[in-house]
Amino acid sequence: MELPPDVAFHPEPRLFVWKPRGVLDESAINQIIAFIGEQEAAADQPFLRFADLTALDLVELNFQYVFHVALYRRLAYAGHASTKSAFLVNSPEAARFVKLDGMLTDHSPLHVSMFEDREAAAKWLGVPPAMLEMP
Repeated sequence: MELPPDVAFHPEPRLFVWKPRGVLDESAINQIIAFIGEQEAAADQPFLRFADLTALDLVELNFQYVFHVALYRRLAYAGHASTKSAFLVNSPEAARFVKLDGMLTDHSPLHVSMFEDREAAAKWLGVPPAMLEMP
């Protein structure tokens, strides 16, 4: 699998690590959702996900877009095995959108949690903290 430049993959425990830089906008989200969706379809099972949002300069998203993405994800994963998405945040703006995503995907196979500490995220995902670093 050819990875985007801001993504790392660990085959065991099937973990995607994404560290977007600069501006987080609809285009970046659409690309990562499409990439992960293609990989999961090929593997026929979900992956753990970790998004490190600490290198962002700006978040250019709005409520309506995040609402639609979360709803799409919720519907796309209905009836599938559960998976975890951990988000490392260091800004109130990113935290608002992660909280919204978590709230909208609650009671679905997608378990979303937000962290300010990488080690806590690693513990929640059940992986060593070093796996959450980009190479």
